Amino acid sequence: MNIVCLGGGPAGLYFGLLMKLRHPQHDITVVERNHPYDTFGWGVVFSDATMENMRVWDTTTAAEIQHAFNHWDDIELRFKGQTLRSSGHGFVGIGRKKLLNILQKRCEQLGVKLVFETEANSDNDYPDADLIIASDGINSRIRDLHVDVFKPDIVTRPNRYIWLGTNRLFDAFTFDFQKTEHGWFQAHIYKFDNDTTTFIVECPEHVWLAHGLDKADSTESIAFCEKLFAESLQGAPLMTNARHLRGSAWLSFQRVVCEQWWLKNQNGSHVVLMGDAVHTAHFAIGSGTKLAFEDAIELTRQFDQHGHDASQITNVLNSYQEARRIETLRLQNAAWNAMEWFEVCDARYCEQFEPEQFMYSMLTRSQRISHENLRLRDKTWLENYEKWFAKKANVQTDVPIPPMFTPYQVRSVALKNRVVVSPMAQYSAVDGIPGDYHLVHLGSRALGGAGLVMVEMTAPCPEGRITPYCPGLWNGVQQQAFTRIVSWIHQNSDAKIGIQLGHAGPKGSTNRPWEGKGANHPLEDHNWPLCSASTEPYMPSGTAPVALTHAGLEEIKNEFVQATCRAANAGFDWLELHCAHGYLLSAFISPLTNKRTDEYGGSLENRLRWPLEIFKAMRAVWPKHLPMSIRISAHDWVDGGITPTDAVEIAKAFKAAGADMIDCSSGQVSVQEKPIYGRMFQTPFADQIRQEAGIATIAVGAISEADHVNSIIAAGRADLCAIARPHLANPAWTLSEAARVGYTNIAWHKPYLSAKRQLEANFERAATQSNAQKK
Repeated sequence: MNIVCLGGGPAGLYFGLLMKLRHPQHDITVVERNHPYDTFGWGVVFSDATMENMRVWDTTTAAEIQHAFNHWDDIELRFKGQTLRSSGHGFVGIGRKKLLNILQKRCEQLGVKLVFETEANSDNDYPDADLIIASDGINSRIRDLHVDVFKPDIVTRPNRYIWLGTNRLFDAFTFDFQKTEHGWFQAHIYKFDNDTTTFIVECPEHVWLAHGLDKADSTESIAFCEKLFAESLQGAPLMTNARHLRGSAWLSFQRVVCEQWWLKNQNGSHVVLMGDAVHTAHFAIGSGTKLAFEDAIELTRQFDQHGHDASQITNVLNSYQEARRIETLRLQNAAWNAMEWFEVCDARYCEQFEPEQFMYSMLTRSQRISHENLRLRDKTWLENYEKWFAKKANVQTDVPIPPMFTPYQVRSVALKNRVVVSPMAQYSAVDGIPGDYHLVHLGSRALGGAGLVMVEMTAPCPEGRITPYCPGLWNGVQQQAFTRIVSWIHQNSDAKIGIQLGHAGPKGSTNRPWEGKGANHPLEDHNWPLCSASTEPYMPSGTAPVALTHAGLEEIKNEFVQATCRAANAGFDWLELHCAHGYLLSAFISPLTNKRTDEYGGSLENRLRWPLEIFKAMRAVWPKHLPMSIRISAHDWVDGGITPTDAVEIAKAFKAAGADMIDCSSGQVSVQEKPIYGRMFQTPFADQIRQEAGIATIAVGAISEADHVNSIIAAGRADLCAIARPHLANPAWTLSEAARVGYTNIAWHKPYLSAKRQLEANFERAATQSNAQKK
């Protein structure tokens, strides 16, 4: 095959040498616009795992790269006058120039032709090529020529950064945060050879503008950074290799994702994107070079599998795109999380967090590193952090405690740990009365170790139910039934019990999920009239609600107040108001469902008016010593709907009205929603609201193991975690997860004690066997 690689970066060079190594008959050319020794940036970083992969594919190149590597295990944080260090992280760094020279030399040894100082303006300039590799970087000309096919999604991020270097050598991957009168700057610092260190300085754009750095040239910007980071530099100057650039040397990162990765051009040549041309990963986790190398490896692998013949190129490229897309998105998501952390740390974490928690949050920013993964990397550091966290929770101990098992107090209510059994609809009440089923359901979970057990959404009136089988609290019989359940839990467990009050509004009078046409579909008969902010039905074919009049608003508010009084009389420890998921109060808050033109419609302030009136009236009759939380949909996942930024304002409004916590869910407001699922996918909402609104939060959504809870709580992303489906599968989820992570200092219900040691031993045995197999 005749192969041309347009762009002489890591992707093009490495693919060229791998293909020539496996099939010397290929005619391979790498075309690069720069001189052999030109480069941008200073050093590149990738993990030990990438290095292992490269050893498999070309031992010679890997050995030479490894010989030039600087390897370090430590990450150091310099923040608020403290220096903290964690080990076991396994990074390798190399100068970009040195790396390219090694790859260039290897290409020449194998017979790959290198053409320098040549602009690759178009793939059509190489009509004889069977395969053209467009590895021409983030500003790929080839991608731009075929934008209608490749369909790139390019997002320019808000932070500004400048890529510098210094001869001051650092022995750890160092993050230095410095505060100025306009905000925070951070430096990403890592040594890449025996003489030089990469020194990337980053800040939010508003901070950059406030300091006038948009008008500064390279020399002025360097002088600014030298003064700002003088303590770390210890007199060493900063250097740039971008003095040839006009104007400011500060850049904005661009995230690139392409829908299609290859095409066949008018000459019959196959053109495929590789490296930064097809996907970018932020330098915050240093995976751009990793992606480039592994692109080259995977495309080579596909040729090995399908055959090194031009007739197989289409099959190869289809398989290549399919194989790389998932792994690339996984890494890009991790890089996106890390990037966003640095973009928002100025507003969310720098002022609020002490250095210890700031360090933990930074280490786990990508969500690839979890609590237990930190224990594997640096057990001593993590255990010291667990002790620190426990003492902040007023636990006086020298023994490490997983953060999820630290206590938490809200008003007079002391929760023994951070686990909440989420309110989960059971559709098993009769005439709104909870029966024996609810006693068993809620009682068994109270015995299962959670700190707080929440009753499912309970209606303040018959018309407020989702289905005819949902519980209510509009009469004394229902109150008496709940009193029985609350008393049993208080007498037989040390868990607290709360109730969630909510009105289904436009989503009422529907089937149980397993009956009829399923959830959200109207009952076949015995329907009741629906009400909402406006007349839009939830389902396009559903029943249209009536828009509530002022008299109707007042009536429902009074029903909520009466239900609150009954909840207090029943002895509940906690009360939550449901303002999420498209139910009545949510329908007032979201602009997707509230089309009113009176004082309860229009602006967010107006849309919040009635839910706040209800909450204030409830708070006035709910005991002052007991907490109240609000469940909100922090994201409607629909253009024009509620956004996380709106959610911060919603949280602030409820906080001002007396709310103690925000229970941060999302969606279910519109059938047009397009949520982005994933583990802990709603936790960022709890994090943002907690930091920016200054109110405690409950994280929910795809939190399924102790590792998730510990990471969320330890990083300060939320104060409690509400677990739903895992508690349906295992009422004793909390006790089981304690045994799984080896935490034995947890109380069991006395009649169950004989099972405690057996469960712990089973997990210990499984862990021992797993470790033995890994060895």
